[in-house]
Amino acid sequence: MKMVSLSDSILEEHYAHLREKPFFKRIKDSMQVSPVIVMALEGLEAVEVVRTMTGPTNGRKAQPGTIRGDFSVSVQENIVHASDSPETAEAELRRFFLEEEIFTYPQPAFVNLYANDEV
Repeated sequence: MKMVSLSDSILEEHYAHLREKPFFKRIKDSMQVSPVIVMALEGLEAVEVVRTMTGPTNGRKAQPGTIRGDFSVSVQENIVHASDSPETAEAELRRFFLEEEIFTYPQPAFVNLYANDEV
């Protein structure tokens, strides 16, 4: 986890699929209003679990108890981004973290997080 200020080039890469949309500048301006926290999370079905925790993109449709359900009432100002697939997560990890910033180490609590037949 780290705090970063998002540059134009990072946002243009991250939102390349939206670059030609009329609302792209609004998204970019919103993402640059303050530093953001980026995180690398790992675990079984991590992408699905994190997406469930974040709730749907539209905060007005997100269930209470999700990040967006508790802290957002907007489609654009939706508080949090979550990768939509393991492949996207890999690309986003490379975008936001240097290789030496990602650590692999034994997790002592791992045996308490999952049943032995889940891993």
